[in-house]
Amino acid sequence: MLPDVLIVGAGCFGAWTAWHLRRAGLKVTLCDSYGPANARASSGGESRIIRSGYGPREIYTDWTMRSIPQWRALADRIDPGLFVQCGALFLAPGEGGFAAATEAAFAKYHVPYERLFAPELRRRYPHFQFADHEFALYEPQAGGALARRSIQSLVRLMISEGVIYEPRAVTSADAARAGHTVYACGPWLPKVFPDLLGRRILPTKQEVLFFGPPPEHVATLGPQHTPCWMDVATGMYGFPDLESRGFKVANDNRGPQVDPDTQERTVSDDAVAHARRYLSWRVPILANAPLVETRVCQYENTANGDYLIDRHPDLRNTWIAGGGSGHGFKHGPAVGEYLADLILGTGEPEPRFSLASKPEFAEAGALSSM
Repeated sequence: MLPDVLIVGAGCFGAWTAWHLRRAGLKVTLCDSYGPANARASSGGESRIIRSGYGPREIYTDWTMRSIPQWRALADRIDPGLFVQCGALFLAPGEGGFAAATEAAFAKYHVPYERLFAPELRRRYPHFQFADHEFALYEPQAGGALARRSIQSLVRLMISEGVIYEPRAVTSADAARAGHTVYACGPWLPKVFPDLLGRRILPTKQEVLFFGPPPEHVATLGPQHTPCWMDVATGMYGFPDLESRGFKVANDNRGPQVDPDTQERTVSDDAVAHARRYLSWRVPILANAPLVETRVCQYENTANGDYLIDRHPDLRNTWIAGGGSGHGFKHGPAVGEYLADLILGTGEPEPRFSLASKPEFAEAGALSSM
């Protein structure tokens, strides 16, 4: 049976696109060389933040509000633990800039939030340390999704509802036989389309560390008392201790360019030292905490941080969905819905996600997903 749509890549973008196309009644085949949310994939980590705060990039606030109900519905159907609503704290050096733009977007899209100054932050989170000038927005409906488990659960659910999943690479002959082909293969996109995307999508090494809380602080650092958090000034971010895996800390600043097939998944000594210095100030009770787990994944960055969701300029009925740029996981449901509408001819393209809007990296400025 030839599919209406062949999707290459069973990560977050590919899986949610398959979900929406199948719900529209299309025959869908989903393929992945390494498996859904595998250890090499950008969707293969333990956890991802689901949050609406994006500063002036308010389209992503809108897309989070579209996505959160779908993440919750998936968790309710399969496992309530897949989405942990612990809230998200956006730390900023004052009320202007990122914070002011985020508040404006929150008001426009009716996102519940609180404004918190240093005295209130210290009262609520005495295990954190805050500078006098720091200001924060707290988004209570935000939280953490268990990334790998969520995508693998979604793929199993789709298989039960008629999506064909095949653990293999896709050939050009496969693509030619399908009605439409979607390439949603994240950091592999520059390898699939080197001339088109080799300078427009850059995979970078990103290092994630989990520190073990002292026994007397396990509950304090769990999701009942600690939110997800983002430090806008430094690029550091983290999670409470989810599923007793440890207090997660990572650096959003981009690492070196890597090959997703061959890079070794070992964190650097510099990353560990940097995280320890940061925790020694921000969360002093973790100053001497043991490193209990590490992960290395990759971002697939576009130069302006926006997603690439567009028709291939030269290939018939071929679509590209990628460029998650370190913040794409949360928007998987909205990405899938948007791309499904384009394929079905019922949606309008957003210029921000077009290939034409993506400069090559030689022309790009600083990268940021916050």
